[in-house]
Amino acid sequence: MNLKPTLRQLLGVGLALVLLLALLLSLAITDLVLRVWQRLSELPPWVYATYFVLLLAFLGAGAWLVFRLLRAPRGRHSQQTNGDLGEIGLEARLQSAETRGIDVASARAELAELGARRASGRLYVALFGEVSVGKSSLIRALVPGAEAEVGVRAGVTRTVTHYHWQSPAGDELVLADVPGTGEIGGRLDELATAEAQRAQLVVFVVEGDLTRSEQSGLSRLAALHKPLVLAINKSDRHSAELLTEIAARVRERLATEGVVAPVVAVSAGGQREVVRELAGGGEVRELRATPPEVAALRDALQRSVDGDPQLLEQLRDGAIFALAAERLAIAERDWRRQAADRLIRSSSRKAALAAMATVAPGADVLVQGYLGTALVRELCELYEVPVQALDIQQFLKGVQSRVGRVLPLVLSVVGNGLKAFPGLGTVVGGVVQAIAYGLIFDALGRAVARTLESRGQLSQGMVEQAFREVLGEDLEARARRLAEWLVKTQRERGD
Repeated sequence: MNLKPTLRQLLGVGLALVLLLALLLSLAITDLVLRVWQRLSELPPWVYATYFVLLLAFLGAGAWLVFRLLRAPRGRHSQQTNGDLGEIGLEARLQSAETRGIDVASARAELAELGARRASGRLYVALFGEVSVGKSSLIRALVPGAEAEVGVRAGVTRTVTHYHWQSPAGDELVLADVPGTGEIGGRLDELATAEAQRAQLVVFVVEGDLTRSEQSGLSRLAALHKPLVLAINKSDRHSAELLTEIAARVRERLATEGVVAPVVAVSAGGQREVVRELAGGGEVRELRATPPEVAALRDALQRSVDGDPQLLEQLRDGAIFALAAERLAIAERDWRRQAADRLIRSSSRKAALAAMATVAPGADVLVQGYLGTALVRELCELYEVPVQALDIQQFLKGVQSRVGRVLPLVLSVVGNGLKAFPGLGTVVGGVVQAIAYGLIFDALGRAVARTLESRGQLSQGMVEQAFREVLGEDLEARARRLAEWLVKTQRERGD
């Protein structure tokens, strides 16, 4: 080492001090051991024999504990235990959701599919890529006689189709032909990504360097943490030099996503137009059959299968558990939204009726009264957000000023919107004001629900911002619907 003299001197002094401390510690330990030995030798033999047995047991237990802490258990048992814990936890969530009336059929279908795949013992490979990159043609090249639908029209594959294939080493694989991604609107992207999530392996099929949408697809695949093979299809269209450049750029794209995956060049074969020169000087165009070149893809798949089959199963199980949990979360979200809509609609109608029954209706009846407190509490319970009664009261007091500022504007909009509304003459006075209060209550409830869903807490500022946004959404139409209900209710009560 090329160190400065001063630094060398400091290191030398430090090393000397460390050696001195080690020597002093050794002498102290030696003195302590000798004194203990001298005292034990003066005792009966059975005493110090017992002492040494206990000492050895203590040291052995300590060494075993340190070994267990430093070396985590590995192997099939530990991996299976982790999987079981995930499955048990998910099953508990499903049962809880079912007791609340949530439709969990989609989540249970994922678990049923996982059970079927486990029982089959086959390895599933999803061919993922944009429309018209030749996924179906590749399957036909890998599995002669496969009846995958192939055509020149973009997006021929609209559903997931499975084809059985036996690898050169005798492994049973199932190739999944998924819909192409990148369509306008992305209607089939979710279907393709979900099948990739269920598979143990994913083959990402491209035609060249990744486009922007393909880079987005690669990001989605990287988030799944699945073993990946990137196949550059239609390689016969490129020269060897250009193909090398494309492969290098694709590897760079993979590196940016943190994905380590083999990149192979393949060709599904088919027909290719060539120009043939005639002896007389002319030329003729004709179609020639080109054989498929998929050996590199076969080898890459076989290497992935041979690597760690147990890990592939573990990754598949975890991914399907995550997919089922996602399905459950969507079902819970939809159920909560529907329940929140019912709560808000019921409360806003009660608020309108209360405003008509009040001699001098005001914002206090809606915001600080029983209806406002009950609505906020029920919405917090629905979204499982803990909140205290005092917090609700403070929250409603903060919203009070906001309601007071928007009330004149809502009264004006409702009055203009209901001028030509039939039947208002049969209703008692104050109907316009009652409808305005009902709409404000509806907007407040929807703002609270939107905030609880997105933020997971009762945030004053977020609710006020959402309140301003919701209040202006389709105000006249909502006023007419509430007026129709109010007129009908008043007539029924009159009858």
